[in-house]
Amino acid sequence: MDAVEKVVAQIQGLSGSAADLGQLHHVLKQSEDLLRSNSSRLGPFLDQLDPSIHSLGFLYFLDAYTSSPIQREQANEVVLLIARFINSCLAEQIRLAHDKFICVCKRFRDQVMVLEAPIRGVAPMLTAIRKIRPSSEHLTTLHPDFLLLCILAKFYKTGLCVLEDDVFEVDQPRDLFLYCYYGGMIYIGLKRFGKALELLHNVVTAPMSTLSAIAVEAYKKYILVSLIHNGQFSSHFPKYTSSVAQRSLKNFCQIYLELATRYILGNIADLETFVQGNKEKFESDNNLGLVKQVVSSIYKRNIQRLTQTYLTLSLEDIANTVKLNSCKEAEMHVLQMIQDGQIHATINQKDGMVRFLEDPEQYKTCGMIEHIDCSIQRIITLSKKLTAVDEQISCDPLYLAKVGKERQRFDFDDFDSVPQKFNI
Repeated sequence: MDAVEKVVAQIQGLSGSAADLGQLHHVLKQSEDLLRSNSSRLGPFLDQLDPSIHSLGFLYFLDAYTSSPIQREQANEVVLLIARFINSCLAEQIRLAHDKFICVCKRFRDQVMVLEAPIRGVAPMLTAIRKIRPSSEHLTTLHPDFLLLCILAKFYKTGLCVLEDDVFEVDQPRDLFLYCYYGGMIYIGLKRFGKALELLHNVVTAPMSTLSAIAVEAYKKYILVSLIHNGQFSSHFPKYTSSVAQRSLKNFCQIYLELATRYILGNIADLETFVQGNKEKFESDNNLGLVKQVVSSIYKRNIQRLTQTYLTLSLEDIANTVKLNSCKEAEMHVLQMIQDGQIHATINQKDGMVRFLEDPEQYKTCGMIEHIDCSIQRIITLSKKLTAVDEQISCDPLYLAKVGKERQRFDFDDFDSVPQKFNI
């Protein structure tokens, strides 16, 4: 019997109980070199294995089979093969070879990119995440890949499946950077700028010993989204931001900081001239669309200021005050702002007058009470989790050792206390 055939026979015979799987895993580890050296002829052997029964063995064969360079004409076959495996494999078996499963999934991502069909990778990658993660609180290295595929396929709402989970455990710091960056892009695509700011803020302020390119790109988008969402931007970093980010980030984002300065000054003509003069730079950063939204938002900010001064105003006056080209353009801006809930107003089509109204929300409806209750419950849950994490860190040997060293250097018990009174 051929050596590879023997491995197949062992997979078929040892994929039952947990004890057998442990033995099988040992056999497969010893057979890795054999499988890789025969990678080109493993295709027929994969047909003899059922991924829903022999998941661990199938994974080892699939990893070896896809380890060699894949030609473009083979990409479709490989994508179908890996997608079928992901959908039918057993979570308890693939978790025994966590790293191999991650590796196979990343090759799957690469091949759907080669085929320029990211939409084909979205559902299988989500399934892979749910099978490999221990809980919904765990951020795997596949999360960023899934979000990237969602962005490329413009399946923004699908990305919310993982973005709405509370994350407390991370495999690698880079995964968190990419997860928050891609998550921010998805929320930007959904026009949920508040959530986008939260995630981009996490990238910018995350601990880092060297400046990350991801943090630089996140900071650029953070500036733009701040202007769109808040109508302002502060260049001051929170005190918990790493020193390297505080020192270096602004040096890579000067053009964006200049844009923010011009935006705050409120001169629309000057802002548009600046954007036009730096169009190529914004385009090369893939931020031109966001920059255009920044320019559009300044008109909306100026209209919002009018609501604080006037109760009634004509569309013509709005157009002249805000520097819009026509009454029709002013009407479109006002209608869009009413639809987005940014202002409360009615438009009289006959005389072209806009009447600004108070916010109708009284915060006493059943829906609002339910929303507030859900928020309170979530905060209580997060508070309990934070307390548990604090207790866990307090008992961590590495933490205690570090604290002990610090106390040896600065033991304040050795110093005399300051006297309350001085006798003269």
